[in-house]
Amino acid sequence: MITSVIGRTFLTAYNEKYDKNLSAKAFFEEEYWPLFYNAPKYLQWVTNSPFVQMKRGQKAHLLSETERLGKLEALYEKVDEEIPDASFALGFPASETKGYASTSGLVSDMDIPTEEEDVYLSWMGSGLGIGVAGGFTILFDDPYITLRTFEGWKVYRQYLNDPSLERMRGNQINTWNGQWLTYDMDPYRFREDFDFATLVEEGFFKVDSTTVEALTLNWSQLFFSLSRQFPETEMMGYVYGFGQTNKTIGFIPFQFRSGSTLKEVYRKLIDKEMFGDFKVDKQDFERLFGIHIKRACELGSIGLPALRPHNLTKYMRDKKNLSFNKEEDIIHYQAYKTWLIAMLSKNKEEIIDYTMALAKVIQRYRAGARKTDRKNLIEKELFASVSKRGFIEALEQMVKDLDGEDLPAIKQLKDEVHLMTNEEYGYFCTLLKFDYAFVEKQA
Repeated sequence: MITSVIGRTFLTAYNEKYDKNLSAKAFFEEEYWPLFYNAPKYLQWVTNSPFVQMKRGQKAHLLSETERLGKLEALYEKVDEEIPDASFALGFPASETKGYASTSGLVSDMDIPTEEEDVYLSWMGSGLGIGVAGGFTILFDDPYITLRTFEGWKVYRQYLNDPSLERMRGNQINTWNGQWLTYDMDPYRFREDFDFATLVEEGFFKVDSTTVEALTLNWSQLFFSLSRQFPETEMMGYVYGFGQTNKTIGFIPFQFRSGSTLKEVYRKLIDKEMFGDFKVDKQDFERLFGIHIKRACELGSIGLPALRPHNLTKYMRDKKNLSFNKEEDIIHYQAYKTWLIAMLSKNKEEIIDYTMALAKVIQRYRAGARKTDRKNLIEKELFASVSKRGFIEALEQMVKDLDGEDLPAIKQLKDEVHLMTNEEYGYFCTLLKFDYAFVEKQA
């Protein structure tokens, strides 16, 4: 099972880094169990496992160390004596081997031999899952990622054991992993001397009068952090959800170079002062990208199309435009413009200047009339057109009233739009519409 594969990748990397030769069972006993289960608050709650099956009167947070050792021994007995199932081999099928329970995942009618090591490795792999918003978890079969995630386990355990943080929720290891890995792999955010207050400020936790809990982050934030570590890499990720009902999406390619592309486009926009002095906070900016993780996976791979900013489609489908009456509009404009430029095949440097120059031409055309006929032509015909034909027809009407340098600019635009694919036209028209609204607001 995939959890065992990830666990083996991690254990191999761990033994190499720390110059050890631990078996899966030895690591489980020496490192995993003390971190995850030998304390009043668990790091992970595994339904039906020996660690959560309580005798009469027992409660997890009140167990003595002797009782916790009893839970560990119960696990050992199951591994030694029973056919592996989801209650003690994480990610394996449920115990109804003939009926296949509806909550099982990766079920096969083939007789797949399972070694004792695979069971303990499955716990490690499950503990390394990276939780993201939408109720899904991601596993990457990469030694560096697994080791960095493991280092975060120790921090989470430290906070759970801290008497001053008695309100801290346990059983959030996958949610914690997402926050930790995103922070740890971002050189602009990570501080060696971080403390709990630092992580609260960084958005790790929701803190109120009764609870301190880790917040689930958007997958795009994780994506951008990993793209800094793997800027030119495509890496396979396994996307799933373990719970009362297991959800299996499967293996999805993550194109981390797409994150590098977006960041490069944004840097160019900032360098050219396209937005004036206004710069959005990096974390807030990154949160704007990414459709729902399930929809993203349906695309077949997670790259630029999956990183489409929230709510952009409503501007691509009709004449609705940004008003620039609020700071929020500037932030969205930056994200929308960055993504649209990245999606266009034309030279990125050239398109940055080109659409803004065209927007100024169209704004001058609009300003050259006292009546609303030109305004209506631009807003209700040019930018409202869902087809290239309607867009070109609107340009032809504009040509009648243009002269000087603006006339050849619009003629050239008409020729270029004619050669665009329908998909590129949609991106280009939306980008030009936003730039026009921005220029109009500045006029």
